[in-house]
Amino acid sequence: MSDSGSSFLNTVIASKLDAKSRRAQANAAGMGRLLEEIRGQEAAIREGGGAKGIESQHNKKRLTARERLALLLDEGSEFFELGLFAAFGMYEEWGGAPSAGCVTGLGRVAGRLCMIVANDATVKAGAFFPMTAKKVLRAQHIAMENRIPTLYLVDSAGVFLPLQEDVFPDQDDFGRIFRNNAVMSAMGIPQITAIMGMCVAGGAYLPVMTDTVLMTEGSGLFLAGPALVQAAIGQKYSAEELGGATMHAEISGTVDYKEPNDHLCIARLRSLVGKLGERPGAPFNRAAYDPAKDAPKYPAEELYALLDPDPAKSAVNSYDMRDVIARFVDRSEFDEYRPDYGRTLVCGYARVGGFAVGIVANQKVSQQQTSQSGEKRMEFGGVIYSESADKAARFIMDCNQNLVPLVFLHDVNGFMVGRDAEWSGIIRAGAKMVTAVANSTVPKITVIVGGSFGAGNYAMCGKAYDPRFIFAWPTARYAVMSGASAAQTLVEIRVKQLERGEKKLSQKEKDELRASIEATYEEQSDCRYAAARLWVDAIIDPAKTREAVLTALEACALNPDVEKFNVGILQT
Repeated sequence: MSDSGSSFLNTVIASKLDAKSRRAQANAAGMGRLLEEIRGQEAAIREGGGAKGIESQHNKKRLTARERLALLLDEGSEFFELGLFAAFGMYEEWGGAPSAGCVTGLGRVAGRLCMIVANDATVKAGAFFPMTAKKVLRAQHIAMENRIPTLYLVDSAGVFLPLQEDVFPDQDDFGRIFRNNAVMSAMGIPQITAIMGMCVAGGAYLPVMTDTVLMTEGSGLFLAGPALVQAAIGQKYSAEELGGATMHAEISGTVDYKEPNDHLCIARLRSLVGKLGERPGAPFNRAAYDPAKDAPKYPAEELYALLDPDPAKSAVNSYDMRDVIARFVDRSEFDEYRPDYGRTLVCGYARVGGFAVGIVANQKVSQQQTSQSGEKRMEFGGVIYSESADKAARFIMDCNQNLVPLVFLHDVNGFMVGRDAEWSGIIRAGAKMVTAVANSTVPKITVIVGGSFGAGNYAMCGKAYDPRFIFAWPTARYAVMSGASAAQTLVEIRVKQLERGEKKLSQKEKDELRASIEATYEEQSDCRYAAARLWVDAIIDPAKTREAVLTALEACALNPDVEKFNVGILQT
């Protein structure tokens, strides 16, 4: 008869993070400064077109996009904004386009999790810049993958004409939005549009291609406005005659509900969402969950102490990724998979908000590993070796076999290089891992904690590998390689080019060239640069990682369909 004490399985992670150490406190202080800077930028972005734009909107007796959101969302619920930094630092020659002139994200309306897309008319009258179209398309893509009901709050002047060549014709441009409207409707994803301002030209197709259309008095819905109609065919009509709410409600029959103002329109929208039917959920395992009892054992705020936010030092950050896992999974419990093999990747099972998940994470602490020949070697933290890739590929396949969603935690320098690595079959092992990630059919959620460099980005489910959601900590860095490595490589190439022309650079000139290249790389690898281009869906506070992952899982669970997993040909 077994002893009851010896049969107890302890899966709680024993955290090694000393948040009170000098280094940890220095890291936390640096992270605090970085978060303060980002929060200040976020606040400025949320002002949209500024005081004048807001005043102009109010003078039209219309609410701003964010005021509409506040009325639409359930009281006390939070809006999980996606793409806030879209177009950050872009279109400066046109006065900028804060948040690409639209607001997108997940929020609860009448108890239902919805994707919300709202034009911000305070920014260039809600006109579509190239990044605006891409932001709306990303929101629609997330909605399609996860079967999320989608609400459009329309108030837009249409395409931003000076940049029409980059908005209008391509596969991932403006017209794709309306194609998606049709496809989403065919998929059975509810779409409701509330027109609370202008809806002009090609943009007029969006509401009419959704399932239900609401419109406020004083709004306009037409393919061509009064001035264009007069110029094109010589006829003179008022905006109300051409496309006012009364005309569309009484004559064309285009709108389903005519409402006197924004407030009542949003109230009607909430009422309609509250009557949407429920579809079957996903087949993923979710245990009963108590937010208080099942919280992690360690404070999430301790994550601020983990990484040095200085880009120059981020590549050499050494920390145990289990300390991150311990601060966002339920009860800090983790069933680690093959813990003694391929140690530069940590794999295992946990729960987040009751949802079973599989976690694949880069280990930043260097690890001692024994080779198949019996030799002991030290493996660098953040580097993927052959054994690590083999382990992760098998784990990813197991998760697909068992219908377990995957969470990837990035802080990766790339795959190991050199003779020993090549002889060990690093390319073959890496290809196996990339194949498993590419063909994975369970939901994939990616969180970039630190560096995400080179092919390591691909293997760890970067944007090109279809994560349902991709988030970044403020310390995230994106590039083919680190700034220091790129600078060294490019300086050497430049020196050789000049030497072939019989010109030699002085050491000072080499240092200046290296500094210039590093500065460019650091700017372009910053998480805000990535977020501006929608390579990540949101920059998240590290202490909010659990909330972000849980919201993503709740969205993923709305889609009941999981395709059959077929990994294809594996390099063995």
